Amino acid sequence: MAITATETAVESAIELTDLAHGSSHEVVGPHEMQPEEGPVEGLSKMAYLRLISAGFSFFVAGTNDGSIGALIPYVIREYNVSTAIVSSVYGANFFGWLFAAFANTHLCQYLNLGAMLALGALFQIIAHALRSWDPPFGLFVVTFWFVSIGQAFQDTHANSYVAGVKSSHRWLAFIHAMYTAGSLVGPFVSTAVASSGQVSRWYLYYTFPLGLGVVNLALTCIAFRDTLGFVRKAAASDNHEHESPDVDQSTETVSRNKNATQLIRKTTSTLSVWLLSLFFFFYLGSVLTAGGWVVEYLVRVRHGDLSQMGFVPAGFSGGALLGRLLLAEPTHRYGERRMVFGYIAAAFVFQLIFWLVPNIIAASIAVSFIGFFTGPLFATGISLGSKLFPPEIRSTALPLVFVFAQMGGSLFPIITGVVSANAGVKVLQPILVALLATTAITWLLVPSPKATPNAALHQE
Repeated sequence: MAITATETAVESAIELTDLAHGSSHEVVGPHEMQPEEGPVEGLSKMAYLRLISAGFSFFVAGTNDGSIGALIPYVIREYNVSTAIVSSVYGANFFGWLFAAFANTHLCQYLNLGAMLALGALFQIIAHALRSWDPPFGLFVVTFWFVSIGQAFQDTHANSYVAGVKSSHRWLAFIHAMYTAGSLVGPFVSTAVASSGQVSRWYLYYTFPLGLGVVNLALTCIAFRDTLGFVRKAAASDNHEHESPDVDQSTETVSRNKNATQLIRKTTSTLSVWLLSLFFFFYLGSVLTAGGWVVEYLVRVRHGDLSQMGFVPAGFSGGALLGRLLLAEPTHRYGERRMVFGYIAAAFVFQLIFWLVPNIIAASIAVSFIGFFTGPLFATGISLGSKLFPPEIRSTALPLVFVFAQMGGSLFPIITGVVSANAGVKVLQPILVALLATTAITWLLVPSPKATPNAALHQE
């Protein structure tokens, strides 16, 4: 199943190649976005609007992901379920991303870039609308499947788009900083809502991302309005201009499948794609595991007050936000490989402090520093991949890497929840130490990009 899902994820991103490189015959019109020149950084006003829209979509995703850790204790107590059962929300997340990898393959043959982004926004609106009226636990779990599909469509396509703009390392830092900004806001709002009143109505928090989701959909439709329709296939070649439409369509389908097969083979045979995917798998696994279980750990193991511990994930997200804003330029200037390894080493030290110092204040500070040093890793990895992968597979490989990251971010919180059901939430600490150590090892395995004048593609 893993191999099949991987190949499907690769195939699902093929259509994005048209966005970044302009296919010669497969798609005509909106998908073939041309570079827009402007007074600053060579980007037009429309390009800036699209970048703002992409950043806001990440902010909305952050308000969802950042609130999970703060709300899990309330979910456990209201539905009277164990940590193993409540970890099924991460399982729904995982299968949502897996489903999106399959669905994207077919949808991108019919829907343009803007339509795919808008569809992703719509799925998230549906999820938050269902959550906001205190649904049964089963339906609550299903909403994570819906929201992950929406995030998969929006995040993957937005990531690939932004990775192709000029000065992409800055813009990637911007959109991922917007994600951490949402992750920072989420715990504050969710904890405030959940802890108010004698009876917790934590589910009312989801009216907040619901409203943001509506704005997200509107902004997406405005910024990508020229690509909201269906994909318009190119006219048949001159050799087939007198043949029937069925023959033309069949010829084009054969050509499209042939190109897709060649691209899949080249992408899956590129070792650097798998090595960077492995790094992201463990990196996001460590980040989302920490954010998802830190509150329950502090409440059960460190005996913290639930109404206060819900703000600790905000410290993690706040640190990540500062890290992505402040460390992007030094990382780019002094070398991505060297700096990222140093960041992981620093995060590892603070993780040990979090584990070995039995003090809630020290733990909260350590968690914030872990967020600070791991914050820039995602955008840096995407930036490195845009220079590391050959241009013809870049917009296929980057979404594949992103999907693997989300799979790791879903799988390891599940493992933590299942193990802690028997051994206790204290297992969070050795799991995080192991994940950070493995993240450092996999980063050392990622090769350095060749220093060529055309190492990175820059276009709108």
